[in-house]
Amino acid sequence: MRVDLNADLGETVDGVPTADDEAMFAVISSANVACGAHAGDAASMRDAVERAARFGVAVGAHPSYDDRENFGRVRRDPAPEDLRASVAAQLTALAAAGADIRYVKPHGALYHAVIDDAEQARAVVAAVTDLSSRLGRALPVLGMDGAIARVAASAGLPFVQEAFLDRGYTARGSLVARGEPGALVEDPAVVADRALRFVRDRYVEAVDGSRITVDASSLCLHGDTPSAVAMAHAVRGALDTAGVEVRAPW
Repeated sequence: MRVDLNADLGETVDGVPTADDEAMFAVISSANVACGAHAGDAASMRDAVERAARFGVAVGAHPSYDDRENFGRVRRDPAPEDLRASVAAQLTALAAAGADIRYVKPHGALYHAVIDDAEQARAVVAAVTDLSSRLGRALPVLGMDGAIARVAASAGLPFVQEAFLDRGYTARGSLVARGEPGALVEDPAVVADRALRFVRDRYVEAVDGSRITVDASSLCLHGDTPSAVAMAHAVRGALDTAGVEVRAPW
């Protein structure tokens, strides 16, 4: 058995990190690096690239709506051409910081928008396709199943499905909205158990107790969760003990 373990990192706000990046990079296999729109800047991107090289972690671009005020967690409806240009600029900024970008994962509200909004999904995929053409290789898109998966496939880009270890699921298979009961899962033991269920049994228990089938190749932790480091170590320990290889698929 093998799985990728990814985390949202490089998310500095006014130069202050929102996560213990050094500790998280030591445990994960892929890092979703903020590209300056919701968080991060040129310095934090360079730091992330350096850490990734030091720990052998794959670097993914984590573009967002241009919305630092709300950390990219408020739904926006930009014109498609503006969204494409914004995402393209963010990918270019991360590449300019020295990143060997291996995949792209939208952040926050944009991540959820492209699950059901085909127009925004097409804008994001167009930006990823542009970079893929420059690199000479198709960049995978990481996310949850929906419009983004279909649009990526039609553009010839690999799509990799992920599951969230530290977020609650509704009975419909979507994430519980932040601020709602059950939205966050922060107990390291519970999170580690969820990781094993995702890998071995391919399901997660929703907040109403029902089982949701999830066939994910990558598991996500949010670096800015207060117990993120403890959860990451618990997850890695559980996977290692179970003989599950933690490795980036990119």
